Amino acid sequence: MTTTSRLLRLLSLLQTRKDWPGGLLADRLEISHRTVRRDVDRLRELGYNIQATMGPDGGYRLDAGSELPPLLFDDDQVIALAVALQAATATGAGIEEAAVRALTTVRQVMPSRLRHRVDSLRFTTIPGATDAVAPDILVALSTAVRDTVVLRFDYAGSSAPRRVEPHHLVVAQGHWFLVAWDLERNDWRLFRADRVSPRTPTGPRFTPREIPGRDVREYVSARFKGSDEVNAWPCRGTVILHLPASAVLPFAGDGTVVALGPDRCSLEVGAWSWGALAASFGRFEATMEVEGQPELSAAFAELADRYTATAR
Repeated sequence: MTTTSRLLRLLSLLQTRKDWPGGLLADRLEISHRTVRRDVDRLRELGYNIQATMGPDGGYRLDAGSELPPLLFDDDQVIALAVALQAATATGAGIEEAAVRALTTVRQVMPSRLRHRVDSLRFTTIPGATDAVAPDILVALSTAVRDTVVLRFDYAGSSAPRRVEPHHLVVAQGHWFLVAWDLERNDWRLFRADRVSPRTPTGPRFTPREIPGRDVREYVSARFKGSDEVNAWPCRGTVILHLPASAVLPFAGDGTVVALGPDRCSLEVGAWSWGALAASFGRFEATMEVEGQPELSAAFAELADRYTATAR
């Protein structure tokens, strides 16, 4: 390999693992230990912070430096970067213009084979699919999560400032949410990030509590289903619909459809209440029969009375 090619290969190897024994680098590059040392020095001159590590064979570690050196990406990383930058308009993080400029910069230095692949990755994102949140707000919330410091903020619709222990920043259901322990209410809460106005300074450090269920994804999903801990609908029911399974399946969501013949099928779904569950079945506009669940039958009766009163 030429010196330039060898340096790029060395840099690529250093990025793939934390520590590299010098002998192993020499073997992978098919060069001497002395050449490895010289190439490491060349990379250091380019701005890469490469530390020597102790050990029987000695070795090297690529660490973060004070300035951003030239970056090296493999083909798959370039494709991933292009997809992420194109999708940035749907994040609501206020980085749309910066993402377009970054993608343009990256594209200009791509080899032609990669440029053609990236140019073929054209898809449409829907701006506004996620509520817009100012980048400095997201940074402030993320910093408080990372530093485990009590966060004080004003919350739209609340008359008093809030004091919380921030634990996670998540995107769900088209919104940015802060998952936090509310110190005033002594309970877990989800706060819409677009309604948060952080106050300074932040409060003292805290010892993080354990998220219910130990999984923030499961916890947030459970909250959207009306449950505090278990990621499952509190109410589940089954009806027999006088419709073919093929007509029901596209609209079943996370429900279970079982064909019972050419014009009948069963549908099991869940909801946060029996009334909501009964109403969800009504969207199919078909004759149906309840399988068990007297609570569901009672909910249908209550809905019938309510709809009759509305029609009158």
